[in-house]
Amino acid sequence: MIAPTGFREYDARWKYPEDINLPGITALGMGLGTQMHRHGIAPVIAVGNDYRDYSLSIKNALMLGLIQAGIKVRDIGPALSPMAYFAQFHLDAPAVAMVTASHNPNGWTGVKMGFERPLTHGPDEMTELRNIVLGGEAQETPGGSYEFVDGVREAYLDDLAGDFRMTRKLRVVCATGNGTASAFAPALLKRIGVEVIPSHTRLDYTFPNYNPNPEAMEMLHDMADSVRGTDADFALGFDGDGDRCGVVDDEGQEIFADKMGVIIARDLVKLHPGATFVADVKSTGLFASDPELRKYGAKADYWKTGHSHMKRRVKEIGALAGFEKSGHYFLAEPIGRGYDCGLRVAVEICKMMDRNPDLSMSDMRRALPMTHSTPTMAPYCADDQKYQVLDRLLQKLVAKHEAGETMAGRRIDRVVTVNGARVILDNGSWGLVRASSNTPNLVVVCESSTSESEMRAIFADIDAVIRTEPAVGAYDQTI
Repeated sequence: MIAPTGFREYDARWKYPEDINLPGITALGMGLGTQMHRHGIAPVIAVGNDYRDYSLSIKNALMLGLIQAGIKVRDIGPALSPMAYFAQFHLDAPAVAMVTASHNPNGWTGVKMGFERPLTHGPDEMTELRNIVLGGEAQETPGGSYEFVDGVREAYLDDLAGDFRMTRKLRVVCATGNGTASAFAPALLKRIGVEVIPSHTRLDYTFPNYNPNPEAMEMLHDMADSVRGTDADFALGFDGDGDRCGVVDDEGQEIFADKMGVIIARDLVKLHPGATFVADVKSTGLFASDPELRKYGAKADYWKTGHSHMKRRVKEIGALAGFEKSGHYFLAEPIGRGYDCGLRVAVEICKMMDRNPDLSMSDMRRALPMTHSTPTMAPYCADDQKYQVLDRLLQKLVAKHEAGETMAGRRIDRVVTVNGARVILDNGSWGLVRASSNTPNLVVVCESSTSESEMRAIFADIDAVIRTEPAVGAYDQTI
């Protein structure tokens, strides 16, 4: 049993066992192995799993299918997604499959996979895989085998820490929401000389406190409470599979991930003048307009949301880094290898603080030009309807621009349609609506360069267009 909707733009995710069962996972593994053969990929794959209580069963079923397809499986054990990506390099494995539902709540499972390191499957590869699996095109092939590879966790942590050690004293709240990062992040931060204040760092796959998702206000507010209660220098929070990092500063102020990206980019561009930074369409306009970035010749490239899209774009145009509003950061050579790793980001943030011993995190936040942003909001829209709904919304928003209509009382300068519709006003303020690639939702983000009231007016006008579609339901959160 495999629900077709589980094949998403850049990975696979299902509710388990409602939408996929273990034989379905085995069929997925056979399909992935068949796809490797079709692409001429050497039949070797690194496979890991997150800490959810059913993930090992899912991984075993996936590996069975891969072996039946003639693939040599190298099992790295419980892992973070970036540890699995690292294993591709460390073990010289041409392919990777990571069993995880990322930040989705318990009851979800999925697989992130890729052939061309550091990239992961995008829409074309996912469509091909879906057709192989659902079309019954997977083929049994001899030569498959299984090997458990020990020591990858230690090699991964060694690679992240290198020979860096803090010269500045830092007290950092490390928040992992009882997820898989609990087994990695505190140890890494201690290794580089940070005093760690643990927050929900005991592995517990029931997630008794909150779902580990550093884009969700519930987790960010909990991190802020920890900072205020311990007088920490800042807090770092990690999602369920460790590929994202969220930040709260020393004053307990949550820093949205795109603004944190601008702070990091400001530091990196001094070391690498003229660098190009990729930002997803949900992100702040500061990547293009910030005077400090422009002073050092930084170039901004706004691209499609999604970890596969962003990784591919960073590699394609030779960017130094990519920043996604969800907290996926892609640090390329000479900093990282181009894949999203929340722990790599954590180390680089600590290095940034070490290079700026007289500045606090709140100093860096206040140094940014003021903008007013909403959180990432997600009104419900069923998976089998959301893309058609988005197409109609896009047409309506483009029509408003072409008719000379206003939004929040300002002229619409242009509508960028590279990924949904980003409606940009004549003062640089903007509102975005797009379809979520991972969940049955639309995604809405708004930012004003002038005031909170303008931000709210942009949201009200965007939402008024959205409400013309009866298939769109309630928001998960609002402003």
